[in-house]
Order: sequence, then structure tokens, then C-alpha cells
Amino acid sequence: MNEKVPLQAVVFDLDGLIANTEDLYELTVDEVLRRRDKPHDRELRLQMMGRTVADSMRIMIEYHSLADLLDDVVVEVETVITEMIATSLAPMPGMLELLGALERAGVRKAIATSGLRRYAENVLSKLGIQERFEFTLTAEDIRRGKPDPDVYLLAASRLQLAPQAMMVLEDSANGCRAGVASGAFTVAVPNRHTRMHEFPGARFVADTLADPRIYEELGIPR
Repeated sequence: MNEKVPLQAVVFDLDGLIANTEDLYELTVDEVLRRRDKPHDRELRLQMMGRTVADSMRIMIEYHSLADLLDDVVVEVETVITEMIATSLAPMPGMLELLGALERAGVRKAIATSGLRRYAENVLSKLGIQERFEFTLTAEDIRRGKPDPDVYLLAASRLQLAPQAMMVLEDSANGCRAGVASGAFTVAVPNRHTRMHEFPGARFVADTLADPRIYEELGIPR
């Protein structure tokens, strides 16, 4: 039986895990498609979930056979969601408490998101937590986005740790697939948008970031 590797760092996804941006993103896509008289249905949401903005917009364009250019739609989405972030952004349940517990225990922390850097920095700065992470990796740092494991392999390299020494926290199926494929200790923390997802390979499915099993696996007090 393989000996368990001690967990020395936590790598967080961003959207729907750290912040309520999945809610805001859903409203953004609703608005973008409303302007084109197209529905934002469940099947489309499932296909887009956990992917980069460019990949998800490409899926949306193909799904509805839109005539729009990809770059134009990406800019439109970024504009709408930036307006929503300015007024409606909030941390997800248990996020700030977990962050504090990790800091008290001296556990290293990083972010690996499918979003663009400008967007990620805007969200983190609005929440006032950007400087509390060692680094943030974005879609611009890798060639292949989630569900490929590249971003988590890069995170392990930056941390100078084996992937098995990282806990990855993810809310979506695609994100969990990336974490699992990297070899990291991957925990699913679904939100209302992703509770119907399947998370094969995840060590467990947490209720929220306040789930005591997260603390227990990291060996830190609440």
C-alpha cells in the first residue's frame, strides 16, 4: 500500500469556488444570448462549465450557430461581467474562514483558474485577497486549459512540490478532471450550478469550503 503524501499546499480554482462569479457568469451569458434571442439552456451550461472564456464562447457560438466573431463575443462578455462584478461580487461560503485557517497553519496557497489574468486580478482585488496567495495561474499561462492537467502541473512546478503534495479544490467536473489527471489530491466543492456534475477520481465531494473533511485532510484546526 502506498504511503500517504503529506499535503503542503492548497491550489484553488476561482470561479464558483472562491467567489460567486458562476452566478454572475450565468447572468452574463443570459444577457449576451438575450440580445441574440437565444436561450441559455442547461445543456449549453454543462458544456461551457469550467472551460476558458474563449473555449466556452466558442462552444456557445457553435451551439447556437451564431454569426458573431469569437473575439467580439469575448469582449462583450468581459464588459458585461465586469459591470456585474463591480456591484454583486461576494466570497463563497467558508472561503474567508478557510483562508485564515491556512494562513495560521502556514499552509501555502495558490490559484489556478481558466479565466484571463486581468479578470482574475479584478475579482481578487475586489475581494481584497489577491496578496494572500503565493501566485495566480490563468489561461494565459498554459497552452491547454482544463480538463487537461497543465495548469495544475504548472502549479506543482511553481510550488516545487510533487502534485500529490497539493490539495486541489474545484467546483466543476472539468476542473476536477484536471486536478485528478495531474495527480493532485482533488476535492470537489460543487455549487448550485455544478451539483449535478459527476466527479470521478475526486477524494470526496465537500458540502462547502467549510466542510470539516477539508480541514482534517490538511491537518489544520478550524
